[in-house]
Amino acid sequence: MTDGNAQMQMVADLEIEMMSDMYRRMTNACQQKCIPSNYREGELTKGESVCLDRCVAKYLDVHERLGKRLTNMSQQDEAALQKASQS
Repeated sequence: MTDGNAQMQMVADLEIEMMSDMYRRMTNACQQKCIPSNYREGELTKGESVCLDRCVAKYLDVHERLGKRLTNMSQQDEAALQKASQS
């Protein structure tokens, strides 16, 4: 495996790990927020389902916004480094 392929594999593995972590955190947070610890029914109630839908939507929205913000910051840093190296 070439260095480029190894680096791409490492990036892909890191991305999978980050997404798995985000999914685990989202699941735990939304379950704690929306589902009482003493189950009364085998199925989710309408209120629990709505709460979970909203919780997941908010979590994913924040994750997307943070990703865009971090990408912009990274691009700005890269541009600043290139500009500094050209001077």
